[in-house]
Amino acid sequence: MNKPWQPYAKHILDAIARIRRIQMRGDITQDDILYDAALRNLQTLSEATQLLPPEEKERYSEIPWRDISGFRNILVHNYLGTIDPIAVVGVIEQHLDPLEVCVQDMLAGVRLVASQAYKRGLP
Repeated sequence: MNKPWQPYAKHILDAIARIRRIQMRGDITQDDILYDAALRNLQTLSEATQLLPPEEKERYSEIPWRDISGFRNILVHNYLGTIDPIAVVGVIEQHLDPLEVCVQDMLAGVRLVASQAYKRGLP
C-alpha cells in the first residue's frame, strides 16, 4: 500500500510559511538563530519533496527537484556550518515562491479530481 503524499505536500507549504515568518523577524544573514531556523525548515521541505510521487513531479518539470534533493544533502551533511547565509537567502528568494505555487497546484489537482469523482457519484 502506498502512503498518501498529500501530507508531505502540506508539510512543504508549512515549512515555507515558517521560513517567511522567520524572515519577518529579522535578517537571517545577521542573526545565527534565525539562520539556523531557516536552514532547519529548508531541510524539512527538501526531505518532504523526496516523498512526492514522481508522476506529480514530472508534471512540474520547471521545479529543480534534483537540486532540492541535493540541497537537502548539503544541509544535512555540512556539519561545520559553512553554508553561506547570502546563498541561503538567494535560495529562499528565488525558489520558494515557484515551489509553493507548484505544491498548491498539486494539492488543488487532487481536490479537483476528488470533487469531479464526487459529482459523478464515484467513491
